[in-house]
Amino acid sequence: MAIGIIIIGDEILSGRRTDKHLPKMIELLQARGLQLAWAEYLGDQPDRIVATLARTARSEDIVFSTGGIGATPDDHTRQCAAKAWDAPLQLHPQAQAAIRERTADMARAAGVALDPDSEDYRRRLKMGIFPRNADIIPNSYNKIPGFSIPNLSGSGAHYFVPGFPVMAWPMFEWVLDGTYAHLFHKDVQVEKAALVYEMAESVLTPLMETLEADYPGIRVFSLPHIGEPGVRRHIDLGVKGNAEQVDAAFAALLRGLDALHAEYLCQ
Repeated sequence: MAIGIIIIGDEILSGRRTDKHLPKMIELLQARGLQLAWAEYLGDQPDRIVATLARTARSEDIVFSTGGIGATPDDHTRQCAAKAWDAPLQLHPQAQAAIRERTADMARAAGVALDPDSEDYRRRLKMGIFPRNADIIPNSYNKIPGFSIPNLSGSGAHYFVPGFPVMAWPMFEWVLDGTYAHLFHKDVQVEKAALVYEMAESVLTPLMETLEADYPGIRVFSLPHIGEPGVRRHIDLGVKGNAEQVDAAFAALLRGLDALHAEYLCQ
């Protein structure tokens, strides 16, 4: 079971808005001893959203999806999820109650009574129409909920929230803390690295391959820096994974660098 995020919206891909969800999700997961495994960006294209969700719904992953769950013509995520899960859309009773409460709050603030027959109220109710078998995700900001659906694989689930960070981020935390607390800090991942100066990656590749073969619980990473004024050309070379194996693998990495007569600085 891995954790992924799907970020939906033409405004992200066009540059009209800068995505803030990815770094925030990484931050929230790291604080809980978890790690993001993958991320995908999608525009407001229904066919592509359906195809993506149809694929991820058959995984065992925990998937967060942001954006596109409103009721305007450019919001497609609810309908696309229904197609991906082959489930009919229906008004969720808890969502209906939350939307009615929110609309009543707005009416009182404006000094008028709630009109349940108004076109505006009917449009708002569309935001509570979810695929069958969905559960709601409470929205502490304005009460309009998101929704979750179990994966078709029988393991994992998808969590759909609005694109607004002020709404989405508390909903991320509500899901993590309420559903996945048993995973927190269960498999702590660490990394150790050294800056290796003036050496080509091709020279270091055999060492990296040996480390991954000898220590199957770790992964090796190599981040070259081509150099710039005041910064020497170097490679950020390291290992990450389970703490116990990382210590042993990093010691082996340093021995390998010594054997290559490499100049390096441990981080």
